[in-house]
Amino acid sequence: MEATQFQAMLEERGISLSSQALAQFERYYELLVEWNERMNLTAITDKPGVYVKHFFDSVSPAFYYDFSEPFSLCDVGAGAGFPSIPLKICFPHLRVSIVDSLQKRIRFLQHLAEELGLTDIALYHDRAETFAREKGMRESFDVVTARAVARMPVLAELCLPLVKVGGTFIAMKAASAPEELKEGKKAIAVLGGEVAAAKTFTLPFEEGERTVIFVHKTKKTPAQYPRKPGTPSKQPIQ
Repeated sequence: MEATQFQAMLEERGISLSSQALAQFERYYELLVEWNERMNLTAITDKPGVYVKHFFDSVSPAFYYDFSEPFSLCDVGAGAGFPSIPLKICFPHLRVSIVDSLQKRIRFLQHLAEELGLTDIALYHDRAETFAREKGMRESFDVVTARAVARMPVLAELCLPLVKVGGTFIAMKAASAPEELKEGKKAIAVLGGEVAAAKTFTLPFEEGERTVIFVHKTKKTPAQYPRKPGTPSKQPIQ
């Protein structure tokens, strides 16, 4: 997939990319490859692979959810910026916060945001478990996203405490989604969420099945969650 194909395929899904946005995606690819030589950001570095498996995949929540209005989005464990940076490029009006536990990835994202001329982006070097207890952060975001960070029972505990009541947690999963949803059912309920939808699609060029899970936050998360760093993964709510 090249940039023009990417643009055409998003157009089919009702997402129009400006020439500026296209140029930003091209520069994003260049910087990703350049920085990847110094630090491990991604195992996928060929251009078609990055465009399909990172860029197209990252924008996929917008196939099923309305991103046309300005709202606050927090991306937990964004790594090299997925899905939040591609979403921000497509929808510049989003107010984006990114939380990642590795300082070197935060440095890359800072440089990336500056190079691409992205504004309204806040970067936090923190673990999700402690970030959700920071003043002004807990239950403050309209949308919280996570892509390939952890299994659903763990992910729910990392993300749902950050979602405001009435907001949405978007979990991006591969083929294991149905099994993970079953596993995560109790955690989602305990943490104040309710599964609203699970949308499955195949990446272009048969590059694999993906599922986007939308969890609606219906009530406040109990005060004891999230637990201490590391506890959710060691003792998931099940």
